[in-house]
Amino acid sequence: MSVYVIAEDGRPLMPCSEAKARHLLDAKRAKVKHRTPFTIQMVVPTTHYTQEVLLCVDAGSKAIGITSGGTRKELLAEEVKPRNDVVDNLSTRREFRRARRNRKTRYRKPRFNNRVHSKHKGWLAPSVEVKIQEHVTAIKRICNLLPVTKVVVETAEFDLQLIKAVEEGKPVPQGEDYQKGEMLGQYNVRQYVLWRDGYTCQCCGAHSTKKNDVKLHVHHRESRKTGGNAPDNLVTLCEDCHKKLHKGIITAEDLKKRKRHSTRDAAFMGIMRKELFLRLRSELDIPVWETHGYITKYIREEKMHLPKSHINDALAICHGPAGFNDAGEFAIERANRVYTVKPVRRHNRQLHKATISKGGVRKSNQADKYVKGFRLFDKVLFEGEECFIWGRRKTGIFTIKTISGQMIKDGISYKRLKLLERSSGYLIA
Repeated sequence: MSVYVIAEDGRPLMPCSEAKARHLLDAKRAKVKHRTPFTIQMVVPTTHYTQEVLLCVDAGSKAIGITSGGTRKELLAEEVKPRNDVVDNLSTRREFRRARRNRKTRYRKPRFNNRVHSKHKGWLAPSVEVKIQEHVTAIKRICNLLPVTKVVVETAEFDLQLIKAVEEGKPVPQGEDYQKGEMLGQYNVRQYVLWRDGYTCQCCGAHSTKKNDVKLHVHHRESRKTGGNAPDNLVTLCEDCHKKLHKGIITAEDLKKRKRHSTRDAAFMGIMRKELFLRLRSELDIPVWETHGYITKYIREEKMHLPKSHINDALAICHGPAGFNDAGEFAIERANRVYTVKPVRRHNRQLHKATISKGGVRKSNQADKYVKGFRLFDKVLFEGEECFIWGRRKTGIFTIKTISGQMIKDGISYKRLKLLERSSGYLIA
């Protein structure tokens, strides 16, 4: 296992072996900086000789593959799991905010001239912004561990109209077809859904005409938190059927399940592509290069003969044309462990519980920062297994899980836990 080394002045040095690190620690020439990944910092002056080290990133919406190393040795391998709970958290916060306004203030008409995206050019949705930031943060964190000389990033761009056409069995779009989307000529999404369904309830068949004015609603098959406002997630229902569906009287599965898989991740990759490079090139003082997926696939399959994974894609990027541009056989010493990094929220904006206790008391939904010396998401040791604190009570009874969310123990005393690492906003295992 490689031990990462930081100079006395904070600059990263080349990694060393475990035996060398142990010798430096015993001789009091270094101190432990981080436990995961294990990093030491020199306490005496040293030279700053380094070799060429590449940092290669397989960008993604649900997983980011990162590897860093030289021509013949992989020094670090990580798989980062970006947050996907931002949409749900913001939707929940909006619900509580509107409920609070209804309870405490008079009715106020919605205002549409105070939106952030109309004030700031280049504004991105929070769900997209947080993922771009996590790409940048992950790259910066590794640049603080290793003397990286170049960053190579592979991003993908998806043809959403082509994907939708193939799934629906329609002809492949050509030329001007890309200017004629499915909502061409319609005012908004709601108007398009009503027109697409023939102004007819898709449950009982009630049709809205001038003589028979049936009130029609646009129903979300999956909740707006999950499925969004995409047309394939919306269906036309009359007012009576809409009420019966939400009350559970109507149980038709086709009204509760989305017709097509969500293209949210593909859309994110298209939005992220240019913005990520702009930020990396402005915030890093080392070269940032771009590569393409078809090159990575060829190197991984034909040259390296590796199965599909985010880490293997990142390794193929490292030894592709944008990286070391190796030729011939690839004899690479792989890292003996792959780190999993999972960003977590640092604050909880929901200060009070949704359900009011008996007596009309709204209890606090946020415990103290430290409970019996432990903090949320601290890494602890329980019966020889490393895990994290995911829930806590003021009495000192905690819920501990693995980094993947697998339950280890729900209701364990703090006396049986040993603190390994303090929470930093990123779970690393």
